[in-house]
Amino acid sequence: MPMLNNFRDKEFLDQITILNEISGSKNPDALPGLLELLKNPVGDTSIDYMVVNALNAVLSSNEDKVVQGLSDAHDGYKILCIRVAGEYAIKKAAQPLVALAETETDLDRLMEILTSLARIADDTALPIFRRFLHHEDAFIQSSCIEALGKLEDPESIEHFKNMIIESEAPDRFEVCDITTWKAVDALATYNSDETITFLVEKLHHKNPTVRRIITDALIDTGARCVPMLLSVFKTGDTDNKILAANVLGFLRNKLGADGLVAAFDKGLADDHNVRYAVYEALGRIGTMKGIICLVDGLSETEELILLAVIGGLEKHINPGMISTLSTKIINADEQADRLAQGVIASKATGIFDALYETQGAADALMEALVASNDPEIIEEFKALLTEIGGPRAERDIQRLPQLSASARKALAADDSRSMCAMHRAILTDLGFEPFMASNGEEAYDFIEQGEEFDIIITDMNMPVMDGMELVGKVRSTPGLEDIPIIMVTTESEASQQNLAEKAGVTAFITKPFKPDELKAKIAEVTA
Repeated sequence: MPMLNNFRDKEFLDQITILNEISGSKNPDALPGLLELLKNPVGDTSIDYMVVNALNAVLSSNEDKVVQGLSDAHDGYKILCIRVAGEYAIKKAAQPLVALAETETDLDRLMEILTSLARIADDTALPIFRRFLHHEDAFIQSSCIEALGKLEDPESIEHFKNMIIESEAPDRFEVCDITTWKAVDALATYNSDETITFLVEKLHHKNPTVRRIITDALIDTGARCVPMLLSVFKTGDTDNKILAANVLGFLRNKLGADGLVAAFDKGLADDHNVRYAVYEALGRIGTMKGIICLVDGLSETEELILLAVIGGLEKHINPGMISTLSTKIINADEQADRLAQGVIASKATGIFDALYETQGAADALMEALVASNDPEIIEEFKALLTEIGGPRAERDIQRLPQLSASARKALAADDSRSMCAMHRAILTDLGFEPFMASNGEEAYDFIEQGEEFDIIITDMNMPVMDGMELVGKVRSTPGLEDIPIIMVTTESEASQQNLAEKAGVTAFITKPFKPDELKAKIAEVTA
């Protein structure tokens, strides 16, 4: 090609211009010259890199040349053609790539070939993917699992199931390996009753990271898994019901909400932890039946459950609910005190605003607010009162205490808003400045930002980064080897407690618990 004549003798900027023009035009006439430059590099890193990019562009529109290049004697060009075949999903390259995979002994090269075949996603490659499912290299196995899932290979379903079952073996469940992770994702791609039912059955996998992956996979699956999740309330144990309710809440599906209410009415959610999870889920979904169930939940006396009820209602304020809540708070009995404290602890500013119009309810709420030891809560409601305005609001603002942040700091991580509210109330009562996070990643961000804590409290099951992973990261951070960590969870199995202890948890407290129990545990580990 004339443009590449005497290329090596040209100025640097001219060389760049020429290669950019070839990349844009994808002119096949440039292929021989580019190939020569690839096999005999100029020696300038920038130019040599641009040669590869130009070759990639030219090959992208010349499928026959890509297929021919798969058998080229030059390793660099051969690998480039392998990658281009996958990048542009060149179907006619599938069979030659399968032939290469059958004889390839270099693991890195084999991985390149399988990756391209996976991207092409042609049934021609099914036998080779099945063959390497048993390969000793975990990454090659994973590539094949992913490809077979993408191709929805029916012969592989049982193999994927067995991989997940075997990952719960006593000598394996403590670690989530990449093949288990990929097997879960692969089963989810089938989106069939069989595979979804299996994943729902494994919601309470022994490994918390696998639980998180299964939860995420079911949420991505969507409404299709609602019937399977609801069936857990008839056949599952407490832990499975809690996790099923969590997934249904994140799915925000009306049928899921109706099913949760039905389970509640049939007495299938009598356990405290299950009831708490159902209320949280109904708050996320927000159907009429769900809101009615939450309004009925205003009679709950357990603090954490009541926080879940109020937190759910805060998202779905309506006149009927406000009227009921106002009547209950004006009663001035023990339950009225619990409700007023719950509104404040939950930072339910919407409910507060609506109730403030009624004198008796407003007085009860102000008593609870004045009694708060949390500077952040005081400031948040002070801002709301300023916005409401008027003589009464101004007088109430004057009643608010002037609080300063504590010298002691505590970090709490939980994906439940109501649980975070309880942690916040407990920690401020104990004189800590609380830092709240909805998952392990958010919690660790505080640490990376330089915050120093006297104690960490974490849930085990959370999205994005679970409690076990958070504990591992904290314990591997210089200076945090001995910081007290309390893990709060619904787990009841001894194996889960053993996992927490091995990861570096200082103390383990199981729901349901009273605030005083957690206070005692905090005092114990920080003494």
